[in-house]
Amino acid sequence: MAGAIEKISVLQHEPHGLDPATYADAIRERLPDIEVVLAATPGERRTAVADATVVTSNDVDASLLDEATDLRLFACTYAGVDHLPMDAFEERGVTVTNASGVHGPNVAEHVLGWLLMLTRRLDEGLRRQQRREWSHFRAAGELQGSTVTVVGLGAIGEAIVDRLAGFGVETVGVRYSPWKGGPTDEVVGYDDLPDVLPRTDHLVLACPLTDATRGLIDGTALDLLPPDATLVNVARGPVVETDALVETLRRNRLRAAALDVTDPEPLPGDHPLWTLEKVLLTPHNAGHTPRYFERCADILAENVRRVEKTGSFTDLRNEV
Repeated sequence: MAGAIEKISVLQHEPHGLDPATYADAIRERLPDIEVVLAATPGERRTAVADATVVTSNDVDASLLDEATDLRLFACTYAGVDHLPMDAFEERGVTVTNASGVHGPNVAEHVLGWLLMLTRRLDEGLRRQQRREWSHFRAAGELQGSTVTVVGLGAIGEAIVDRLAGFGVETVGVRYSPWKGGPTDEVVGYDDLPDVLPRTDHLVLACPLTDATRGLIDGTALDLLPPDATLVNVARGPVVETDALVETLRRNRLRAAALDVTDPEPLPGDHPLWTLEKVLLTPHNAGHTPRYFERCADILAENVRRVEKTGSFTDLRNEV
């Protein structure tokens, strides 16, 4: 029934080092008529979930659910939910939603930054600046007119394609279910990737790590790319076979690789990826954004309003 949600409990967590109090405040701002409680200690968490209709966090211990007799919705602040006690939620009739989409804008900007840096060789400009060397160098080319293949057309992949729209590029999307289509000029399945790679100027990986994508970019796939192509990985490290990538770069069979994720991760200090000039690295922080909790609060508030309108905890945004 309308108005059934009286309390939302936020279990303290700090994704990307963000203050969880800002998440609680963002929820209060969007839902001023609902009590919002922030719980940090184990005792506070037990008390907070005891009479809460909605609990939100990145995780929750299955044993804690025994205290949550009124719980109807768990709003996970991560996109992935494999770590959650999904069987326990199902047994209790608790709806679970995730935070899919909150990383789209910032990860897409990370990718665009790398593509522009590699295309215009801004990394070489930085090296010459560090050496105080005023000497011209040739840019690698223009992004305009190139073909960008994006593997993975979820929220992040779509955000990348959306931001590429103004650059005059041809886009190819690769997804597990190509019949669903997508925002790219062309959509193919994983089985068709070998046909796409030879005409790819920039290969962007934004897919989840699954049985189908683990090792997807192996030595064979890398050899199919043109030698002046670039690789950008904001997916997961194991999507790329690291040894094959290092060997390909050493053979000058790839112009550059920009990696936010690696395999292994964290990357050991003596790993050869650190020493290759053709490699750009960031320590898995493409997902960092100061607006993370704001976007999570937007999803939660939308679902609460939907529940208050329909009286149902089903058919919610990002329901899993």
